[in-house]
Amino acid sequence: METDCNPMELPNNTGFEEDSDYRDFEGTDVKDMRLEAEAVVNDVLFAVSNMFVSKTLPCAEDVAYINVETRERNRYCLELTEAGLRVVAYDFDQTDDRLQTPYHETVYSLLDSLSPAYREVFGNALLQRLEALKKESQS
Repeated sequence: METDCNPMELPNNTGFEEDSDYRDFEGTDVKDMRLEAEAVVNDVLFAVSNMFVSKTLPCAEDVAYINVETRERNRYCLELTEAGLRVVAYDFDQTDDRLQTPYHETVYSLLDSLSPAYREVFGNALLQRLEALKKESQS
């Protein structure tokens, strides 16, 4: 789930200006939470009704927000940080500082706790993949 990015390894033609916000990170390892969030979405999009990185809430090097709608039609805004993922609101593009929800190490764990339909779809996908691997090995 983690993606490390070293700006020193980027090609010179990245398009970032000298006065870019990224100049402060030169020579350091930077974790881009937006990239992390996109990876999370891509991993489980098939098992939920809708899921996307928020374009309204700010993403930073240490936090990103993901909107998810479960197959039960429940909406959540998730916060992604180094600590993991947690629900921060019960609607898209919102945060509620009064919510004290636990962090989950993985999106799978979080969605498993929120959505029985997710659990079923994800489990079925795993079963189909295992059956396909079994057929391949028998050939």
